Amino acid sequence: MSADPQGDWSDWPVCRFDDLADPGAKAFYVGEGDWPFRGFVIRRNAEIHAYANICPHRRHPLDLLEGQFLVNDGEMIRCASHGALFEPATGFCVVGPCVGKHLMRLAVRIDQENQVIVTAPSSLRDAGDIIGQGFDTI
Repeated sequence: MSADPQGDWSDWPVCRFDDLADPGAKAFYVGEGDWPFRGFVIRRNAEIHAYANICPHRRHPLDLLEGQFLVNDGEMIRCASHGALFEPATGFCVVGPCVGKHLMRLAVRIDQENQVIVTAPSSLRDAGDIIGQGFDTI
């Protein structure tokens, strides 16, 4: 088993917890330059989850319109390109061309100031080999 790639990543404040609807989602970009890292956070049933904004099927962003990830009243995450559906709490694909694969989960927490803090690389380039893998949960 390989080492945890998130061990070398940084913590990034991406939004305030109270600013997320329940259910709701928010896209974020961290880092600078030509290859910023793209991710999103989801609030559902008072829980928070974070994932890389990369479809395991074709490696492109899940949202065609920024921030539109959830469908069916927040019951599922949808890849807008090919219609794959993922469970919000696990990132597991249940319908579509990548059934059985996972979105890349990111560590997420709420700090004392109610900020949503996500652990992510500063660049998509720094995500390393994990971007090319099957995105099993970390």
